[in-house]
Amino acid sequence: MAETTFVYVTYIATTPERLWEALTSSDFTEKYFFGSKIESDWKEGSRITYSRDGKVSDYGTIQKCEPYRVLSFTWTYVGDKAIRDQPSLVTFELKPLEGTVKLTLRHENLAPEDIVDRDDTFEGLNNGWPAILSNLKTLLETGNTLPPVTL
Repeated sequence: MAETTFVYVTYIATTPERLWEALTSSDFTEKYFFGSKIESDWKEGSRITYSRDGKVSDYGTIQKCEPYRVLSFTWTYVGDKAIRDQPSLVTFELKPLEGTVKLTLRHENLAPEDIVDRDDTFEGLNNGWPAILSNLKTLLETGNTLPPVTL
């Protein structure tokens, strides 16, 4: 099976500490991540879950956790129908740049079904991640999220 990697880079006017808090705290994720609550003890080898309305929607195992620098974990979507040899892998890399943080998201080991070639949906990791990270950027820079969009 041919595997794909999706990479998204953005620059956020914030600190690594504030961005890390936004990536690892439900107080933030519920605001910018389609209402998702995140839970983990943030130790390598530990479970990480995203849940909506009390139901786990995505889960994985933390592979690397270096506060303010790198967070990497396996990713399994509960409703996934794709046949996979292994779960996909999400990595957030934070690099401070004089009052700005360069945030690089890398989502690896993707199946062809993970990419949706349409611009009228949030389906597909290539459509969902940019919406989530744009909302995160807006929240950290303005204190507000983007207006809800229905496609």
